[in-house]
Order: sequence, then C-alpha cells, then structure tokens
Amino acid sequence: MKNISTILSSVALLAVGVLFYLHITHTEELKKQITVNNSKHDTSNFRIAYFDIDTLQEHYNSFQDAEEKIKAKENASKNQLNSLNASYQKRLRELQEKAPTMTQADGEAAQRELAQLEKQFQQKELELDQELKKMQMDLMTDLHKQVEDYLKTYNQGKGYAYIFSYSPGVLMYYKDSLYDITGDMIKGLNSLYKKEK
Repeated sequence: MKNISTILSSVALLAVGVLFYLHITHTEELKKQITVNNSKHDTSNFRIAYFDIDTLQEHYNSFQDAEEKIKAKENASKNQLNSLNASYQKRLRELQEKAPTMTQADGEAAQRELAQLEKQFQQKELELDQELKKMQMDLMTDLHKQVEDYLKTYNQGKGYAYIFSYSPGVLMYYKDSLYDITGDMIKGLNSLYKKEK
C-alpha cells in the first residue's frame, strides 16, 4: 500500500515536469512567432499627414462655388418669403379697411382666409428651409467625396498610413508643418475642378 502512494506521487511529479516543459517550450515558440510577425509589419516607415480644413475651404474653388450656390438659394428663399409676407400684409390691410362694413359671416370668412394665408406661408417657409438643408447636405457630401477621391490618388506615391483633416482647437494639440499637405491639396483639387468645369 505504501508503494502505491509513492508510485502515484512519482507519476504526478513526472506529469508536472512534463507539463512545465511543454509550457516553457510553447511560450518560447510564441515569443519567436511574435518577433517574426513584428518584423513583417515594420513601423519605421509609418507616415501620417494632415491638411488644414479651414485653409482648404478658403482656397478650394469648388467649396467657394458651393458657398455661393447656398447663399444664392438662401437669398431666393428670403425673397420668396418676403413676397408672400407682403401679399399677406396687403390682404390683411384690405380686410381691416372693410371690417367696419362686414357682416359677421364676412368677418369669419376673412379670418379663415387670413389663417389659410398664414398656414401657406408657414408651409412654404418649411419647404424652402428643407430644400436649402438638402442642398447644403448634397454639396458638402460632394465636396467630401472630391477630397476623399483626390487623397486616394495623391497618396498612391506618398505612402501615408493616415491623412487627417486639421481644424484649430479640435483634438490635435501639436502638428509638425513638415507633414502639412494643404498646399498640395489646394493645387491638385483646384486643377481637377478647373478641368471638370
């Protein structure tokens, strides 16, 4: 009986030794594999560039044209609303002048007419506002796509891993002007825009 416990203890000790050996061997292989993987992904050539979004917007002709289109649409909307408001005010004055001679039914009809004109004004105002917002969204989406497409082509020979847009005070606290590609972008984008126009 005493021999059985000694044999079992010896077997257990041998099993622990084998497990320890396998663990150490596996850890060393894992370290070698990590070293090999890290050498495949050499980060010494990892490059990042940025462009100043405010400067780009200030000098990119397509952006300036988009802003002009938006301002023209805003002015057209204001003119339409001013015209509708002038018609409403004119009709209001006409009805106020007639008010002393109106019957109760005429007065109620006049109130319904004014309420209808006011409702039409509010609907037109909402409609024009939605058209303007859609136009702004479409133009900004188009500009974003132009910049994105340009950067794909621009980066083919440069090898940047990331190209960020920079705006003062937003998330970036330091920038090295060596990696500023704003000037290249303005030249390239304006050249493409000129050809498309």
